[in-house]
Amino acid sequence: MPFIEDTLGAVLENVVANDPDREFMVYPDRDLRFTYKEFDERVNTLAKGLLAIGIGKGDHVGIWAKNVPDWLTFMFATAKIGAVLVTVNTAYKSHEAEYVVKQSDMKALAIIDGFRDVDYISIMYELVPELKTQQRGKLRSDRFPYLKSVIFIGQEKHRGMYNSAELLLLGKHGNDEELHRIKESLNCNEVVNMQYTSGTTGFPKGVMLTHSNILNNGLSIGDRQKFTSDDRLCLPVPLFHCFGIVLGVMSILTHGATLVMLEIYDPLMVLAAVQKEKCTALYGVPTMFIAEYTHPMFKMFDLSSLRTGIMAGSTCPIDAMKRVIKDMHCTEITSVYGLTEASPGITQTTTDDAVELRVETVGRAFPGVEAAVLNPETYEPLPPNTIGEICCRGYNVMKGYYNMPEETKKAIDGNGWLHSGDLGTCDENGYYRITGRIKDMIIRGGENVYPREIEEFLYTVDGVKDAQVVGIPDEKYGEIVGAFVMLNDGAQLTEEDIQDYARTKIARYKVPKHIFFVNEYPLTASGKIQKFKLRELAVKLLENKKEEA
Repeated sequence: MPFIEDTLGAVLENVVANDPDREFMVYPDRDLRFTYKEFDERVNTLAKGLLAIGIGKGDHVGIWAKNVPDWLTFMFATAKIGAVLVTVNTAYKSHEAEYVVKQSDMKALAIIDGFRDVDYISIMYELVPELKTQQRGKLRSDRFPYLKSVIFIGQEKHRGMYNSAELLLLGKHGNDEELHRIKESLNCNEVVNMQYTSGTTGFPKGVMLTHSNILNNGLSIGDRQKFTSDDRLCLPVPLFHCFGIVLGVMSILTHGATLVMLEIYDPLMVLAAVQKEKCTALYGVPTMFIAEYTHPMFKMFDLSSLRTGIMAGSTCPIDAMKRVIKDMHCTEITSVYGLTEASPGITQTTTDDAVELRVETVGRAFPGVEAAVLNPETYEPLPPNTIGEICCRGYNVMKGYYNMPEETKKAIDGNGWLHSGDLGTCDENGYYRITGRIKDMIIRGGENVYPREIEEFLYTVDGVKDAQVVGIPDEKYGEIVGAFVMLNDGAQLTEEDIQDYARTKIARYKVPKHIFFVNEYPLTASGKIQKFKLRELAVKLLENKKEEA
């Protein structure tokens, strides 16, 4: 594979040298536009501003914000001075924010005012009361010994905090030579980004990713979509997650193309952005695409400019993939499989793959990535079409979890294999299929039941919009099958209707014993469905049912 051995800053500067007036980033809702040259100049100014307040090489700088325009300015500015950007989940509240700031040894944190019902400003004053009494940049916090600065992204002034406007002003008078010297000292194998695992299965861990990890993964991801500098990607997923940073920003950067950004996800805004900016690619998790093509105003928008994109982040329903191809003009839609620890991509379909392969598989391994299906107990390779754990090794494997050597050893074995925790198969042609997670697999009276298989079946039931299947504890069988189902508008189905139909189509032990009708699923801020919460909800609902009886 063509291997990038540069840093994020150097790759950005290469695009500026070759195509300075190409649009890098557009916010269509406010007609805000930055060319590559304009963006790079802003990045350099902020980088010098950060140096002026004492942030330097190796320091950890957090960002806790929705997709505001200066989110990416902070990302590239920290990359240029050798600092590590720590991305903080927008849905976090005080307990989780305290954990990440402390566990990451964060020296500075950039924040906005808040998101939805979470007030970031109040939380920071609650966690760091010293902000109100101490000099900016010289914070001494009992709770957070490493934290020295809090930065507000915007014009407003808050006691004890810098704001980004002040940093840009400081940067305008900053030292160009110092910035140049630091940039020259950097190499592509240094950590540039730390992302905390989304917590679908447990407490977050800080995944250390290098320039090389994410740039080369982004290069392959863009290649599989045949990106050129003329492509325009509508990116409605959060930047704090690998989907946003790598599948989105890095694939665009490495191909010198254009990002069309949304500050927060809204299906109507997505449709409007694609039409206004003539986007050629669109990203999202399955629930996002479903919300778009089922929107009452969907047919009012011209999406004919779309060609490709990525549906990923959680199991992609086959019916949803087909609808996106047919109704949204994404005839070359692809699907990426991976995890944060793999930077994140391991496999991806290509625009040239047959439709069947693009809707039924997650494609083949990337160049430079060795993937395999291993026996979860013996770690031995399994023959084609046999279910086992998907593992990988290669340039894309993380440096490790920050300050968690034992957890790192559990994730990466002695032979260098990164263990995904996901179950899947690989056919004779190298195409991978995901069948579920090791922890999601339901063992009902000795029979292995794979939730993905049942979910795909439930999508075929007339009136079912979406379905998620989980194992529910049971005294007799150990576990039984439960399904959470969303219905299409106007559809009227009962639990018995679905069970009766299922009994005629699938093995009895696979038929959901309990079906719960819902309007939404518990999601992480990056759009992943939290199945452990569905399991907890199922147990609670069944207990309530018993009490009522």
